[in-house]
Amino acid sequence: MIAVNLVRSVAFYIVFYAGSVLLILVALVASAFGPGPLMTLCDSWSHYHRACARYLLGIRVRVVGDLPESGAIVAMRHESFFEAIDLPSVIRRPAVFAKMELMRIPLWGKLGETYGLIGVERDQGARALRRMIAAARHFQQEGRVLAIFPEGTRVPHGKAAPIQSGFSGLYKLLGLPVVPVAVDSGPLYHRWIKRPGTVTYRVGEVIPPGLAREEVEVRVAAAIQTRKRA
Repeated sequence: MIAVNLVRSVAFYIVFYAGSVLLILVALVASAFGPGPLMTLCDSWSHYHRACARYLLGIRVRVVGDLPESGAIVAMRHESFFEAIDLPSVIRRPAVFAKMELMRIPLWGKLGETYGLIGVERDQGARALRRMIAAARHFQQEGRVLAIFPEGTRVPHGKAAPIQSGFSGLYKLLGLPVVPVAVDSGPLYHRWIKRPGTVTYRVGEVIPPGLAREEVEVRVAAAIQTRKRA
């Protein structure tokens, strides 16, 4: 089984990353014609990744519950790159809060900004927070769902991590309900030799706006934590 998974993983790396390079080059050309064609290509990249994971790795996707279509912040567990790439396949054109380091990657960062990535500048004060809020409100007015990984980084499956303080600040200032989502991609995808199986997005109960910082952080953490799978 390990040998089979190794072959499947190598095939995935070759096909997905070669295709990604091609799509990025096409996206650079498409960006000259406005955001529409670029956003379509970004969505296609996510769907392409989903197809590669399904047919080369044997990874299926299941969504339990209803994800919002607008007017909410989706707070998602982050265990691997799978859910970061897969977001546009489960939510229509989300505006995603992302580490500023990603926004500084040549070419990719500019494409991401055009698509709807919002750079998170940690410990940069009120000015940076105002920029994030302004960008978030712009995308919100376009009817797009805002998405964030509130733990701030990838967390091993079955492990707990604190909710970053910036999340509650965004929650308070934006005044939007939060939809927490647990994801269990880690055991299948966050490894060099990937494994077949099912990645489940488990949508939690909607958390209303206006709660105290401590309460919203506790509720989000409880909803997105994943049980250790076999």
